[in-house]
Amino acid sequence: MLVSSPPLAVRDVGRIGYAAALALQDRLVEQRRQNHIPDTLLLLEHPPVITLGRRGTRADIYASDTLLARHGIDVHQATRGGLVTYHGPGQLVGYPIVDVRVRKLTIPCYVRALEHAIIAALATIGIAAELNLEHVGVWTSHGKIAAIGVAQRHGVTLHGFAVNLQPDLSHFDLINPCGIGELGVTSASTILGHAVDISQFKQVIAQQVQKYLDQSTCAN
Repeated sequence: MLVSSPPLAVRDVGRIGYAAALALQDRLVEQRRQNHIPDTLLLLEHPPVITLGRRGTRADIYASDTLLARHGIDVHQATRGGLVTYHGPGQLVGYPIVDVRVRKLTIPCYVRALEHAIIAALATIGIAAELNLEHVGVWTSHGKIAAIGVAQRHGVTLHGFAVNLQPDLSHFDLINPCGIGELGVTSASTILGHAVDISQFKQVIAQQVQKYLDQSTCAN
């Protein structure tokens, strides 16, 4: 069953610092609450940054502040759910600002929709990805390729997903990603053996997020 809903407004923000992106989300969430803007998908990359979710602790960051500074990596507390994760250049981040009440989506169904959208987008570049019913995110036989961490404010979502296209994977060694680092982290370029056209992938992921958010079921 499809929900009658308007198209997502997609905004390509380029590369933006984490704090600035969070401030932008805060503004857009309030505008969406007041129905001043439609559901909106922000697509962007961050400079190197480690973020701690509401359940995250410094114990999941293995590197000292000195080492992080040497790598040019900032640390930020995030208002999303989950533990610790890394963002950096070559990783496509998507922040959907979506009124899930209008779309009749529970948060678990919303998260599942994002997972399916990422799986479908990765398939277009030749990567077979799948769900892991024990852990949120998107997975391949080589390890986790996309992380999801969301929050909602009065029914409007913020934060979102991060797809590893061609980030510096060595930076993930500095943390315990999502508390399950032993399961491994990978990227599209590692699997494919070549770089990915991020601009083209942005178009694909936007189409797939629209498609799966329009579905009111979260069947596997």
